[in-house]
Amino acid sequence: MKCQWMLLCFALPVFFGLLSSASSFLSPTGMNFDGVNVHRVAPARRSLLSDPKEPETALVAAMDGTVYLFDLTTKKPLWSFTSGPPIYSAYQAPVDKDNLSNIGSGYFIDIGTGDDWELYAHSKLGKLKLRKSIEVYVSSTPQIAEDGGVILGSKRSTVFQVDAKTGRLISSYKMPDSPTPHGNGESNIHYKSAKGEHGLPGSVNLKPNELPLYITRTDYTLTSFVPNSNKVLWNVTVAEIGAAFLCQGSDDAFGGADLDSGSVEPGTRFSMPLPCNSRAQVHRFRGHNILERLSSHNWLPEALSPDMILPAQPKAGKVLIHPKNGHTILSGLSEIFSMFILIISFTVMLVGTICLYFIVRQLNSSQVGNVSANEEESRMLEKSGDSGEKTDEDSSSDNKLLLNLNHPTLCSGDGRTIGKLFVFNKEIAKGSNGTVVLEGIYDGRPVAVKRLVKAHHDIALKEIQNLIASDQHPNIVRWYGVEQDQDFIYLALERCICSLNDLIQICSVSSENCPINSMDAESMQYRMRLDSLKLDLQGVFLWKENGYPSATLVKLMRDVVSGLAHLHELGIIHRDLKPQNVLITKEKRVLCAKLSDMGISKRLTGDMSSLSHHATGYGSSGWQAPEQLLHRRQTRAVDLFSLGCVLFHCLTGGSHPFGSPLERDINITKNKFDLFLVNHIPEAVDLLFRLLHHNAEKRPKAAEVIAHPLFWTCEKRLSFLRDTSDMLELEDWETSGILEALEGTSRVSVRGRWHLKLDPNLLESILWYRDYSFDSVQDLLRAIRNVFNHYRELRPKIQAILGPIPEGFDAYFTKRFPRLLIEVYKVMTRHCRRQEWFQKYFTDSAL
Repeated sequence: MKCQWMLLCFALPVFFGLLSSASSFLSPTGMNFDGVNVHRVAPARRSLLSDPKEPETALVAAMDGTVYLFDLTTKKPLWSFTSGPPIYSAYQAPVDKDNLSNIGSGYFIDIGTGDDWELYAHSKLGKLKLRKSIEVYVSSTPQIAEDGGVILGSKRSTVFQVDAKTGRLISSYKMPDSPTPHGNGESNIHYKSAKGEHGLPGSVNLKPNELPLYITRTDYTLTSFVPNSNKVLWNVTVAEIGAAFLCQGSDDAFGGADLDSGSVEPGTRFSMPLPCNSRAQVHRFRGHNILERLSSHNWLPEALSPDMILPAQPKAGKVLIHPKNGHTILSGLSEIFSMFILIISFTVMLVGTICLYFIVRQLNSSQVGNVSANEEESRMLEKSGDSGEKTDEDSSSDNKLLLNLNHPTLCSGDGRTIGKLFVFNKEIAKGSNGTVVLEGIYDGRPVAVKRLVKAHHDIALKEIQNLIASDQHPNIVRWYGVEQDQDFIYLALERCICSLNDLIQICSVSSENCPINSMDAESMQYRMRLDSLKLDLQGVFLWKENGYPSATLVKLMRDVVSGLAHLHELGIIHRDLKPQNVLITKEKRVLCAKLSDMGISKRLTGDMSSLSHHATGYGSSGWQAPEQLLHRRQTRAVDLFSLGCVLFHCLTGGSHPFGSPLERDINITKNKFDLFLVNHIPEAVDLLFRLLHHNAEKRPKAAEVIAHPLFWTCEKRLSFLRDTSDMLELEDWETSGILEALEGTSRVSVRGRWHLKLDPNLLESILWYRDYSFDSVQDLLRAIRNVFNHYRELRPKIQAILGPIPEGFDAYFTKRFPRLLIEVYKVMTRHCRRQEWFQKYFTDSAL
């Protein structure tokens, strides 16, 4: 806090000092500029709609290109003239919408509807607003995509000189279609007067009593071509109309101008809707019924204030006529030059102060986070809650953007600002193809900045599209925005503390035994980063003493499956699932896993169930399904295979079912894997064997995986055994084959006479109420159910033997009968999957 107050104390004097300098600079005094005495003339205070006693007027441009001066009282045009073709036109080639993503860049650009003249990108995901104006977009062309698609842009300007009283076209100026250089100092501007055309502009002879009004028209055109073809895929043309009113020769050179109409009703007095010696943008109407719009109570678009009908441009240089020689002097030239220097200085100092403020705030928040990280895991689990809930602040970022304009880049010692994003120089991680992850701040929010080489624009675009479609799920990394400069594209993503791979390495004992002197420089840097994270993850335990996953690890693995199920529900195949692409967040002392890095993901459209044999992009070595390695048909099942490898990695503290990195791909194609390290967790063996099946059709779906007993809590495990025993007691199952199937598992689920594995005191308590068959699986389930139901009636000595409910009780019987749960589950899956009583054990209500 002291650092923040010091920064504010430093910033405020600088801020007010600059304001003071600006106010003294803008005072209405004369100044000398290059030897010419230029006087500042205060702009006219006149209303844009003039005196209310006189008819109010407005300059507007119609869709067909006609410019009107309207009398807003009578709703009649005082005059009009044609500026050229329609001010808006667009074309999209007829393309199958389902295949749009496979043609060109997968989108087309158009403007909004009604009074919305902003640019929008239209793709299969919907309409996304761009931050680029059409002027900026045109300036960034030509653009050439990797697939051969080309986007061209053009800008064409025309100036019309008309009589402000009658609208008579006096002359026009425009560049020729094929400009040629001139070495004699003459212009090649095409000039057309009322009498004819000339190659060079000459003097303009105004008629008596005519006042020149300059109407400017700038046409912007964007055209996209089909890759490797001259066929137009789409184009859009938009014209911007402006006006400049000089009032030379009028009595009030810098006030408004009251004119006599010479076109509608001679002698009618009216006023121009903009002050003399000013310029403004002319409002454009897309509809064909202008009179109806002008008759409405508020005909301006909501985004504009009434002063925006024809606003004089800020600090625009007014044209003054020298009283002696008639030469023109731009009085605002010196003001513009000096104000430019002042604004640049103020901006640099303000940005630097803001950046320092956020850096200090980030350091303070890191210190607070380190202090709170020492609490135990038990407290973390007590207040688990739903870490995926979205706040109002988060929802404000839902208005996603597909593309972004090239914002100016401001640099500082610790990083640089690119648009709304500040990127620190601190590197978090590295990826393939030159991808680097850096720390950053986006709109005041700490983020992770994924920097991609601009040549991989298609990867960035695909990742953005899939994140937009899926990041409302708590187990998908949030995307906040995108910026770009000349060389890179920057994705602002949700800030996470580490990856799942990092977490496994930190909590694994084997990682601590690696000698430091055997590491290279990169490994040493990685080890140091892990050591710095240990303090924040202190008290986190991923495995129990018996080798089973802890409640924290079960939750994280369940998060991964939940995120994957969400992607598959949307038709998105991740295709690069691995521990490095699963990120960990810490919210309210609870860890949460989130899927990330969807640069090569694919989205199934329509009735598609698989990708083609030649789908582009590959996953990471050692984590791909055999059909990916063999370039066969790819379905959602490729992600399930990768999921099996990730779960094995979690359960074993960093190992892989297909061996060392160098032999994994070969072993995957040969279906050669080893689950020996998880043999003590029968639920894991059952699930992993199905996930790693060589035949993709034999693998379970993500929605089925999340309901598997591997992810059950202790309460749910005991509840399942109790409900199974109750059902067998209440129903006659002798003829259904379920009892025969259940008893058939005795050799692996009980492994002999089960009473020999129980504590004598517990066995005595069990036999006090009734007799049991010690060879029967059904009787073992009955004994567990009875002890569980009468736990509070047991002697304290027996309760101490069993341990507390549910963790201790479950651990006691799991240790003695490790395969009982999974064998009973498999029997009940075959016989009772459709029973309403057991639906909760085969489907997950959270999906």
